[in-house]
Amino acid sequence: MKTIPNVFSNADITVTYNPSQCVNAERCAKELSAVFRNSVIPWIDLDAASTDLIVKQINRCPSAALKFQWRRERIQKTQPSKHPSSRKETIPFG
Repeated sequence: MKTIPNVFSNADITVTYNPSQCVNAERCAKELSAVFRNSVIPWIDLDAASTDLIVKQINRCPSAALKFQWRRERIQKTQPSKHPSSRKETIPFG
């Protein structure tokens, strides 16, 4: 039976969890129990810890059942604009 991956998002990331690929959900539940909860639905609460801690835990997933992507809004906030400001100050000659 094929399972559909679960998708969770916060302001910074979107996390995909594929339960059929997971080999050790207990590891996440022990190491970051506020986020990866085994007795509550939804299982993943991305507001329960900082995004950096969540990303570190996802990167430790031995089966790659957990994956994340940075959300476009976060990328735009953290990268400087490639286009200079279109507003130009005019200084009169005097």
